[in-house]
Amino acid sequence: MQKRLRLQDIRGLIRSHLWAQILTAMVLAVSLGSIMSPNAQTDLSLSADNAEMLGEWFRLPGQIFLNIIQMVVVALVSSSIILGITSSSDPEFLKRAASRIVPYFVATSTIAVLIGASVAMIVKPGNFIDTSTLHIGEESLSQAAATEVVSPTPASAQIADLIPSNLLSAALSENMLQIVMASLFAGIALVTMSKSAAEPLLKLFQSIQEMSLKIVGWAMRLAPFAVFGLILDFVLRVGISALLGLSAYIATVIGGLILLLCMYLLIAAVLAGRNPVRFASQIIDAQLLAFSTSSSAATMPLSMRIAEDRLRVSPPVARFIIPLGATVNMDGTALYQVVAALFITQLYGVVLAPAELAVLIFTVVGASIGSPSTPGVGIVILATILQGLGIPSEGVAILLGVDRILDMCRTSVNVSGDLTACVVMDRWLGARYKNSDAEAA
Repeated sequence: MQKRLRLQDIRGLIRSHLWAQILTAMVLAVSLGSIMSPNAQTDLSLSADNAEMLGEWFRLPGQIFLNIIQMVVVALVSSSIILGITSSSDPEFLKRAASRIVPYFVATSTIAVLIGASVAMIVKPGNFIDTSTLHIGEESLSQAAATEVVSPTPASAQIADLIPSNLLSAALSENMLQIVMASLFAGIALVTMSKSAAEPLLKLFQSIQEMSLKIVGWAMRLAPFAVFGLILDFVLRVGISALLGLSAYIATVIGGLILLLCMYLLIAAVLAGRNPVRFASQIIDAQLLAFSTSSSAATMPLSMRIAEDRLRVSPPVARFIIPLGATVNMDGTALYQVVAALFITQLYGVVLAPAELAVLIFTVVGASIGSPSTPGVGIVILATILQGLGIPSEGVAILLGVDRILDMCRTSVNVSGDLTACVVMDRWLGARYKNSDAEAA
């Protein structure tokens, strides 16, 4: 009888908690993929062709899930930022908010890069690999060659590119940084307009936001199946054994990300007055979904819901910080990029002078701001950074085999950073939002 009750408890937990459903899907996918992978050499191992074909079908729910999220992400981001700004009718309050949010994001990104650089220089993961025994497959080399390496853009051009010359073009290309900037302009303009003139547009944006969240709610029902398919496809293609060759590099990146997570818990405790253990348990759903999809954009609606319902963050703060953070607050990506760059310099025997290391840190912080919140973009940005350091972009091929698993890890940390920023800004700004709303009423 006691055993039956425990089984019922487990079933109830899985049915009532999204994180339990996602975790169960991940465990099942890894277990099944490990024994079916062509590299597993078990009785159930598939041929490479069959594994590829099966992976495509298992990946289908995940592709549908991500496409649904991407379908509404532009509308959700723009409406959320505009409504977040217009929740306060005081322009001076917006200035005070900006004076806190921007330095906070820059500071945490800089700390993340310093953590990554310190861990990489202490562990020196590049020294654990014998380059004479390192074999880079033709497929990896072709992928590295196909990786677009963009020539460094002048700072003046980068600043000018923040403002979209064509809003439709920015939306079609999903240039989230330009969309955020356009939304900021629209929100500030609406605040300065008369109430009668702004009211129709505000109602329109409220309807757009509600519609987007409704569609996302439908998509979330597919999340456990999407997670199962995406993870199973990854394990079938890569295999567990592929992770062992770069174990020192993987351990260095994950170790740095764990330190960054600990820093978030410390920030939540010190700056937001939150219990770190309780805070960690409250955001686990978003972390698991981010880990599974490797997309901050796909996780953004769930993060907003967690911020409002579990963390009790003021809705205007949550709906402003989460979309903004998903675009410009990429601490996990920044940490990964500096570790990967230093790993490849160690592998090639390149010694960076202090000035070159400072340039690397500055470049990574800048590159992480505005990184597209979609899977796999980190490897493209890394190739650009390596070119700036004079290191062959073929070095990226070494990392391609394990980039997916690290992409999953760093995206989970990115989302954790956004939720941490939410509780901090709610502590600093939440009361002022309420005061501003009361005065407006």
